[in-house]
Amino acid sequence: MKSFLNGKKILILFFFCLCSCASNTVIENASFVWLTNSSKYFLLPTQYIEKPMDSHQFISAFFDGRNFQTNVWVKADETGVDMVFINEMGSTMGNLSFCGKTIFFSSSVFPKTLRPEYIIADFQLCFYNASAVRQEIESSGLVFEETLTGRRILDGSGVIVIIEIIKTHNTVSLINHLRGYTYTLEGYF
Repeated sequence: MKSFLNGKKILILFFFCLCSCASNTVIENASFVWLTNSSKYFLLPTQYIEKPMDSHQFISAFFDGRNFQTNVWVKADETGVDMVFINEMGSTMGNLSFCGKTIFFSSSVFPKTLRPEYIIADFQLCFYNASAVRQEIESSGLVFEETLTGRRILDGSGVIVIIEIIKTHNTVSLINHLRGYTYTLEGYF
């Protein structure tokens, strides 16, 4: 019986070690992402945040045929963007920080192929100053529109919607029609 319990302890210890092995990504001089196959979006400086936030949010995402949900604590202001992803049990699943040109991303559960600069770009499209976002979008040859319910990014002809952002008082949804993913943030904005 004693060896069974010791074996069980070793198995539990191994499981925790396996789960705690985090992939860390540090991107120095993170400057742009591809919004389309030929249009770059250069990440904006942190001072262009529309309204500072320090709050809990719930994320529902759909990508690559899979649904994903998690809690996240977001602190964003003129100095940077920090996100802590938390599961239902209160355990940290990942951290993301952006302070100008450097991005730090650490996670034991998110796929290693997840590129954190795209998370920052989408966050900026939703929550950064509209005139700064417009200027960057239009310099890449795309069209930026503000609507009654949010924002839209269209191809250069202004016909095809690439990204649609829908805002209410407590939700923000981003639909990337070109890349085929959607996510909704619920919280107080």
